[in-house]
Amino acid sequence: MGKSTFLQDFKAFAMKGNVIDMAVGVVIGGAFGKIVSSLVANVIMPPIGLLVGGVNFTDLKWVMKAAEVGADGKEIAPAVSLDYGQFLQATFDFLIIAFSIFLFIRLITKLTTKKKEEAAAVPPAPPAPTKEEVLLTEIRDLLKEKKI
Repeated sequence: MGKSTFLQDFKAFAMKGNVIDMAVGVVIGGAFGKIVSSLVANVIMPPIGLLVGGVNFTDLKWVMKAAEVGADGKEIAPAVSLDYGQFLQATFDFLIIAFSIFLFIRLITKLTTKKKEEAAAVPPAPPAPTKEEVLLTEIRDLLKEKKI
């Protein structure tokens, strides 16, 4: 009983709209992140690097210990370095992604509030009178005629 119920519960959970929407959002977000990373690395950073003296930000690092090279020219121990250029690149990626998402959410919010305002601006039509109300109105009108 437990295994079957567990699988049924999981299937019901996985097939809910929110989970599927979230999965689609994660996949699209990952693809969007790659596009923005490429934009930052290949379009935005090269001109900035050129403006600050031809620096490639991803190559910026602080070598704390140089690589050890043997007599035959082979590397014995790799260099120990702090690659802060990679950190700067990731920071620029994050800022651009965050700003893009902010603009997108702001646009969606404006569109949805505009639709809500338009819907609220149009007053709903009054409901049609019921059969009883129509009959009572006719009776009232007939009684008024007889008094005159």
